[in-house]
Amino acid sequence: MDPQRIKELLAEVSAGRRSVDEALSDLKDLPFRDLEYARADTHRHLRTGFPEVVFGLGKTPEQITALLIELGRSGSLAFATRVDAAAAPGILERVRAGGCGEALHFAAARIIAVKPAPVPSRGRGVIAVISAGTADVPVAEEAALTIELAGHRVERIYDAGVAGLHRLLAARRSIEQAEILIVVAGMEGALPSVVAGLYARPVIAVPTSVGYGANLGGVAALLSMLNACAAGIAVVNIDNGFGAGRMATMLNRKPGE
Repeated sequence: MDPQRIKELLAEVSAGRRSVDEALSDLKDLPFRDLEYARADTHRHLRTGFPEVVFGLGKTPEQITALLIELGRSGSLAFATRVDAAAAPGILERVRAGGCGEALHFAAARIIAVKPAPVPSRGRGVIAVISAGTADVPVAEEAALTIELAGHRVERIYDAGVAGLHRLLAARRSIEQAEILIVVAGMEGALPSVVAGLYARPVIAVPTSVGYGANLGGVAALLSMLNACAAGIAVVNIDNGFGAGRMATMLNRKPGE
């Protein structure tokens, strides 16, 4: 349950529009709901300002569906990452039938979200997501959509890798206007170092598993980013677009958000 819904519930009790017992019934499942195979953390939004996110990889479609319904039942945003495209239509149908309202599949990001993205009114400024190549876009989109679902503004700058730096420089104005930069790259993972050396913005580097054999499933890019010579770079795990997006929104928050 999100903080705004808690405030509304308390205001209804205070105004006499809802009884204490009715409010207690709404709150009874905090802090989590036990589904036997998982415990849906309905309290996380109150603790951290962002709801629990379901990691879809390794879960059955039925498990993903049940978790999304439980997390979305209280009116909060709920979403699952790394959802298999073949399983998405069935999950959407069951979630909608579960009474949670609107559910959408974002194929490029491999995300299913319950409830529409909020109006982008939070944060100090824009967060730019830069991908080195088109093959890195699924991870970049996971980061970008996470930012949008948190109510922050995002600028997408894709296919701007070091093999053609003129493509990066063509986006100079947008990059300089952003508060935080997320840079997603596979292969040798050089782009975050280049970006951090050109622009006075904090860089969150995301190595991807895109690359030929010696890329070692993203390990080569990860090590390159950890050893970057430019200052101001923080690195998340391989393919962790969600983690990068979440970190960026936390850093972008205005006081009181």
